[in-house]
Amino acid sequence: MPATPPIWIDDDTALPPTRLALGPDSEAPGLLAVGGRVTPQRLEEAYRRGIFPWYSPGDPPLWWSPDPRMVLPVAEFKLSQSLRKTLRRFARDPACEIRIDSAFRQVITSCATAPREGQDGTWIAPEIIAAYSALHGAGRAHSVETWVDGELVGGLYGVAIGAMFFGESMFARRTDASKIALAALIAFCRAQGIALIDCQQRTHHLASFGAREIPRADFEAHLRHALGAAAPSAWTYHSGLWTGLDLAPAGPAAASGRPAAAPSAATRDPEPGTD
Repeated sequence: MPATPPIWIDDDTALPPTRLALGPDSEAPGLLAVGGRVTPQRLEEAYRRGIFPWYSPGDPPLWWSPDPRMVLPVAEFKLSQSLRKTLRRFARDPACEIRIDSAFRQVITSCATAPREGQDGTWIAPEIIAAYSALHGAGRAHSVETWVDGELVGGLYGVAIGAMFFGESMFARRTDASKIALAALIAFCRAQGIALIDCQQRTHHLASFGAREIPRADFEAHLRHALGAAAPSAWTYHSGLWTGLDLAPAGPAAASGRPAAAPSAATRDPEPGTD
């Protein structure tokens, strides 16, 4: 039997049921629909259904709902010894800080413009930047940022509704800068009762941090529960949140935890690039 083609939609058409997404044996597993504009309203509709956009500039928007779904359970986050040491040093250096939502547009633009290994372009086109920036203005999209000496050196952004965080992309201008932002997001989520971070699609790098695939039905069941739960009262970060991670006391030989200079990197998923 030939595969069912994806469903074409326009701005007035609701996104179809996720069970109609293309299956694992198709050329585009998880593809659900094509068309329409990427607007803040459409994005909120999509994320509430566990659907996300991903397409190349110049193409019509593609809407995805993969099965299985890659997620990072916050309680299962894995810290390597080297990253744990880096975080200890970063947390005690007064020139290093984590900020939330202080430079959202700068973060998403950095994700769009940073070179990515094996790719000539970016999916984060101007209309994507505009739509997610508007979503940020509505309190639905957030950035977690790594700052050193007043300079933004790495970060991530994503969508948050209720007690659910959907990771989108990361970038790093110094080694470990995006990993530090991810660890800070984990600490924030633990403090706020956010149990799961959506990672959308599998990558080996995210798996090294504890991310794993779950059936779409399980993801959607968790999503329904999380959407009805209380959202964080404030998206702010303070140094006390580091206690939510398993960071042993720094040894006497520890020096500076500032991320070292490194080429920029960004990915479609919340993955620390070449960190």
